[in-house]
Amino acid sequence: MSDIPVEAAGKPDDVRRALALLNAAGARIGNSLDLETTARELLDVAVPQFCDLASVDLYRDVLAGDEPRPAGPGDSSGELRRVAYASAVADAPLTLLPGQNGHAPDDHGPAGHAPPGHGMGGLDGRSPVSVGATHCYAFGSSCATALRTGRVQHIPGQGAGAADAFGSVVQSTLAVPMTARGRVLGLAQFSRAKGSEPFGERDAALAAELASRAAVCIDNARLYRREHERALILQRSLLPPDDPEAAGLDIACRYLPGNSATEVGGDWFDVIELPGHRTAVVVGDVMGRGLRAAVAMGELRTAVRTLAQTTDMEPAEVIGALDEIARGLSGPPRSQRGGTDLSEVYLATCIFAVYDPVTRRCTIANAGHLPPIVVEPGEPALLLEVPKGVPLGVGGEPFEEIEVELPDGAMLALYTDGLVESREHPLDEGLDAFRAALTDSTEPLEDVADRVLNTLNVHHGEDDIALLMARVQGLPAESVGDWTLPAEPRSVARAREHAREQLGAWDLDGLADTTELLVSELVTNALRHGEGDIRVRLLLDRTLVCEVWDGGLVQPRRRRAHDTDEGGRGLQLVGLLSMGWGSRRTPKGKTVWFELALPDGDTKPSDPTDALLSLF
Repeated sequence: MSDIPVEAAGKPDDVRRALALLNAAGARIGNSLDLETTARELLDVAVPQFCDLASVDLYRDVLAGDEPRPAGPGDSSGELRRVAYASAVADAPLTLLPGQNGHAPDDHGPAGHAPPGHGMGGLDGRSPVSVGATHCYAFGSSCATALRTGRVQHIPGQGAGAADAFGSVVQSTLAVPMTARGRVLGLAQFSRAKGSEPFGERDAALAAELASRAAVCIDNARLYRREHERALILQRSLLPPDDPEAAGLDIACRYLPGNSATEVGGDWFDVIELPGHRTAVVVGDVMGRGLRAAVAMGELRTAVRTLAQTTDMEPAEVIGALDEIARGLSGPPRSQRGGTDLSEVYLATCIFAVYDPVTRRCTIANAGHLPPIVVEPGEPALLLEVPKGVPLGVGGEPFEEIEVELPDGAMLALYTDGLVESREHPLDEGLDAFRAALTDSTEPLEDVADRVLNTLNVHHGEDDIALLMARVQGLPAESVGDWTLPAEPRSVARAREHAREQLGAWDLDGLADTTELLVSELVTNALRHGEGDIRVRLLLDRTLVCEVWDGGLVQPRRRRAHDTDEGGRGLQLVGLLSMGWGSRRTPKGKTVWFELALPDGDTKPSDPTDALLSLF
């Protein structure tokens, strides 16, 4: 129970007091995973039962969660922060001194040098250190020695210096290093006022035991703080930014972890930009909680983002491919895992929707998730009837999708079950309360999201909560240029003319040369390798997008042309001059697209001539 030797304990009354103090320390220190709180708990035990004044200083590295320095001979330098102070003496100062030859460098000069006009003998570091202030101990001071050696130092009061410094109250101080796992976390100082019994050998041993117990708890809190920060970094890296942007959509997102201690979980949401100014929105929920669920969530979120952006498949196809991935992540069959079922780690529900701002149509596929809610202007909130499907990772069933038209001003809400379900009420009541909170489709979207969280019971701590709300704006008709051309050679020239005229109407003449050249390349490829009529479409939003549609199924493939080749450089040119390009399947063929940045007044558009010359 105690490391205090019996022979050093003294009289039976002293032994009983020491044991009572250690029992109180065991019951009252370390009741939280907070470093500052644990330091204050140590002083609550020590003052006034053991001493009259006390303070705790911790290295700033420890407070940041970093590994503390090893105990034993070595460097005692380093900034400490005063995290706790207590006094039972009415005329004592509100702050305790940093110790022999110590001072607060933040306020009184460089570390290791006493403030002007102050002596260097005994307890003469007279500049008080406030709680929260950062300071250092001079190398030759008793406090620095305690930190350097890992041993308790007894500092007796000495003459006027000590009396002036402590308001004529302190007669002796114990500087006790706080060590855990052989490493020094900081320093505790215990002082007794004049008139009290001076510190003796048994007091030094008791002080070391108290400080050691507190140090173990502080080290645990430090490790928790470090892991907590890492978990938060992981969680934040897996979620999109707070204000994602999308063409034709206003978006508001909220994420609340079910476990406030770890702040990580398996719910996720994402906003994915797709070609043609389309946007995919996704909300998912991995079964389980904590870090393992967060890791599984990160893998699935990365997978769905990759599938959406690189393959540009239909929503039902994306969900089907994601289901295959989830089953693969679950590992081998249960019979090959010794009966341990790990597959539930990767069981998840997910809803995936793609919105096209030109057609105002939204295509939605579902894998066991709750249905989205739609609010059209002037209408009550409605649950969309989307085929539910099975959760990801189950397999065996095909996924379906529906397509709905959303008028401008409509709101679409995707969410996880933690928002509407708890032990306090059934799911239906939560859904009704959610729909009732979505009454005004014209209210700012951020305000709507806040009102939903304030109206519903979101602090039950039973499950994570993800909420994604989108208000449909759509691209105005004047931001779209659309032409259908016959599959004949003269259509190349007509496509260039249409592109130049449209860019002139948009005051984007600076992009005309580049756009004409790239449109010509894509239309020529459609004539050579495609089928049927050719459709050219220009879309203006935050960027300029050009799409060329044809009835061919063969996807374009970029290749490197040799110096002697007469052709084969068209897609190379498109890649050089555009922000990005690609192709996707359509129900009746394919679409090849490229994207150009809009002029910002400072950056000139790329010169097509230089790009052409670089290909040879």
